[in-house]
Amino acid sequence: MPRLMDMGLEKLNSLMLEMATLSEDAVAEAIDAYQHGKKSRQVTEWAVTLRSLHRQVSELSMELIARYQPVASDLRYIKACFEISYGFFRYGRYAHDIAEVLDMFGDLSKCDHTKVIETAKKTQEMIRMSIDAFTRKDVELARQIPGMDDIVDERYRKNLREMIAGAGDLKCSLSSTLILRYLERIADHAAYIGESVVYIVTGVEPAS
Repeated sequence: MPRLMDMGLEKLNSLMLEMATLSEDAVAEAIDAYQHGKKSRQVTEWAVTLRSLHRQVSELSMELIARYQPVASDLRYIKACFEISYGFFRYGRYAHDIAEVLDMFGDLSKCDHTKVIETAKKTQEMIRMSIDAFTRKDVELARQIPGMDDIVDERYRKNLREMIAGAGDLKCSLSSTLILRYLERIADHAAYIGESVVYIVTGVEPAS
């Protein structure tokens, strides 16, 4: 029985690592598509795959809990994987939303992409840190992520205030505000993943 439990945990970990890689790639591809004004079917395909993988993680997590009744660190890990996989799935979903901005607004080549790209770099750094913290179970790294979320939040709010004030071209302002909102949501999930890693290692529940 313990050996079967270990096999289940290995499968769960494998699914999580697959989701981590795919979600990071999806966001990077979406930002690249926006920056260079190109469409990307790959982002949509990855988003669909991530949804499927999240379902697999959810089903496997429930099966492991019901069948083996794990305790302590194993139970924390399984519960956290359920939550973290949702975060990885949402990375992909928001990457899909970012890619769709081009379909919605068309040519954005005349817009200033600086704010979006700078915020995207910070968000992608948070994604990488959340994945590294999870794969290494690095509590110190995980605890650095929530503070970075404040930076992304403020950039989104600043852009929103500028749009309301009527600064800049409306098309450019609306498109950048949408993408910054999606990046802000990605950053929120990265912060929560960091808190979930702390929970795996220490047992301290995420704040929200």
